[in-house]
Amino acid sequence: MTMSRDATPADFPTILALNEAFVAVLSPLDGARLARLHAQAALHRVVERDGRVEAFLLALREGADYDSPNYRWFAQRYPRFLYVDRIVVAGDAQARGAGRRLYRELYALAVRDTVPWITCEFDIEPPNPVSERFHTGLGFREVGRQPLYGGRKTVSLQALDVAAGDTPLADLDAG
Repeated sequence: MTMSRDATPADFPTILALNEAFVAVLSPLDGARLARLHAQAALHRVVERDGRVEAFLLALREGADYDSPNYRWFAQRYPRFLYVDRIVVAGDAQARGAGRRLYRELYALAVRDTVPWITCEFDIEPPNPVSERFHTGLGFREVGRQPLYGGRKTVSLQALDVAAGDTPLADLDAG
């Protein structure tokens, strides 16, 4: 059985392990940083299948105390937004709908709270084609690019116009 639920501190070891498995396309995360992000999260959800956490999404609203250069980029340009700090789906669970399920829940929150934008980023140098296909398929559009770590990495800054309702997420049942 698959279900989604709010993340709890008991999930942190699994969340940290999932993050570490994909750290090449994410930013590093330790227990203290995860606890700080969790405390500020507008949404921190996990997808569990047969008792095993196989995916998580952590999103923040504007006004968070967060030092991420990507979060700051959006904060300087968007007065109201939900920022997906990270979404991770275990390798053996990909393409089974966990990521879309988490994004449907985030989209429902944005609609409920009349937040006009969902924002995120993914690597384009080095490329992350899986994330690019996933986010493009949900209706995200590039609104900027940003080099990081002295140019060793470049991200595509993405935004989804919730107010326009022009996304496959708008047509899906949040259940």
